[in-house]
Amino acid sequence: MTMKPILLFCAACLAGWCAACDGTAPAAPESRLDWSEPAEDPRPADPASWAGVKGSHASFGSIDCRYPRSAPFAEAPAERTKIAGWRGERRSAQLVVWSADTLPGLRCRVGAFVAADGHRLPPIGRARFVKYVLSDDFLPEQPCGARPEGNPAHLEPDLLSEEPSVVLAPRTARPVWITVEIPSDARPGDYGATVLLEADNGFRKELALDLEVIDRLLPPPAEWEYHLDLWQQPSVVADIEGAPVWSDEHFRLLEPTMRLLAAAGQKVITATLNKDPWNCQTEYPYADMIVWTRLADGSWDYDFTHFDRWVEFMMGLGIDEAINCYSLLPWNCELHYTDDVSGEQATVSAPPSAPEFREVWAPFLAAFRDHLREKGWLAITRIAMDERAPEEMDAAVTLLAETAPELGIALADNHFSYRRYPQIADMCVGIFADMDRDDIVQRRSEGKVSTYYVCCSSGFPNTYTSSDPLEAVYLSWFALARGYDGFLRWSYNAWTADPIRDSRFRTWAAGDTYIVYPEGRSSIRFERLVEGIQDWEKVTRLRRELTQRDTPEARERLQRLDAAVARFGEQLPFEGWQEELDAAKRLVDDLAR
Repeated sequence: MTMKPILLFCAACLAGWCAACDGTAPAAPESRLDWSEPAEDPRPADPASWAGVKGSHASFGSIDCRYPRSAPFAEAPAERTKIAGWRGERRSAQLVVWSADTLPGLRCRVGAFVAADGHRLPPIGRARFVKYVLSDDFLPEQPCGARPEGNPAHLEPDLLSEEPSVVLAPRTARPVWITVEIPSDARPGDYGATVLLEADNGFRKELALDLEVIDRLLPPPAEWEYHLDLWQQPSVVADIEGAPVWSDEHFRLLEPTMRLLAAAGQKVITATLNKDPWNCQTEYPYADMIVWTRLADGSWDYDFTHFDRWVEFMMGLGIDEAINCYSLLPWNCELHYTDDVSGEQATVSAPPSAPEFREVWAPFLAAFRDHLREKGWLAITRIAMDERAPEEMDAAVTLLAETAPELGIALADNHFSYRRYPQIADMCVGIFADMDRDDIVQRRSEGKVSTYYVCCSSGFPNTYTSSDPLEAVYLSWFALARGYDGFLRWSYNAWTADPIRDSRFRTWAAGDTYIVYPEGRSSIRFERLVEGIQDWEKVTRLRRELTQRDTPEARERLQRLDAAVARFGEQLPFEGWQEELDAAKRLVDDLAR
């Protein structure tokens, strides 16, 4: 991968203008990476689409649309748009710039939000240019195999850039993603801000962004009830961003990416117990967190240094509800260790049906339990398994009950076997599993978590690079409709060889392996996922309030809300789902008002 340092900078804020800063903006840190996007569009628009386009233009668009790079904006231009949100909520808007000519040094700034009486909110608007990455499409006939033939690459707008300016090439378009962080103490009411676009050639365009602050409070992400479990791959940050794994520099580089995750309300720390639990199904394998050594007398020594530092680091960011440790059932059933006598690495195959399974795992589980108790983490740690057959799970559950019953268990289950293990604390089923609502309610009353997941086998809803952006919101409405406590995505940041430019992997649809970019860069997919989580929180709070109020009016409102939510329990897209979901979101805010 090409590594070209780019110094990212931010100009001093002009009077009345700010992009998430106050006064003079500090210089952004120097990047280690080349943030250029693919030069060629593998699927360019018809050049005739630019016939009649003169000069440079800008308009608000929809956050539900992905706008192509090589085609002009095709909707009716709109110079004003409105967003609404609760206090403490993060809201988004999108505009598009398109030009027949080059626009050098194109910049975008969001001005202050000001009420009619002059009351101003603190700086809350942030504009980021959207960059294009290579993608492919989900193919239902070959969802989880090698990248199929006949699925050509194309560009998708997804990466939210931190660069303060871009050069807009002639006959191209550039989306701009606007994020508005409504303060928790914002005065409710209506506000307006100006969005200013400027370029070095004298181009200047002002658009109007209106904001309604609804008199409801969404608590900070750390207090959200939604159980978000996006699996982290910490060592890939060292691989891509260039640092020795588990070094001080590695942990410094981890912070932007993991802080972004914490701000989404993540609840679970992903940890590993031994050799890469998924048998290197990612571009970069997971580095060991726990080092196993077989001593001369046959006993074991376990070095928990990296594990401890990783957990403490994540807890320091506020992710501290659970530690899910993979895996007692690694996909290839192999473990590795250092032979203390020879100093060599050794590998042992330990399938659950073999005596080696108990021989190698029983002493580890006892030692791990004791270490966790000493650290104060035993109550929140779970031994986690991913898509293992019931026969294998039976062996793992039995061994845990015999050797370390204090340890919890987590399972991502694709064998429709969740009822077989009522003792599992964290049960996540595939989207097609249809966990019974009564089971979810019973588990919740026992302090257990019930979630669902999507992966390469699910075309809709999902968060592939080419997925409809609104699908990321639908995921949490599906959780609402089915009664789940939250959602799991198999990888948050298992980056490809060139994640900044090419989101395709050797297997599965593009974007399945990651949803954010290096150095803590967000994506359209991730922003919409957080939007859906906020919806889940809002609906959950409204349901609780209306239930407790128990008046005829409250019951009627609750009935309307429940009827709207129930529409989104479908595992396949239905006619008009986008319009219905947008209408349901408006209903939530109407009821909140």
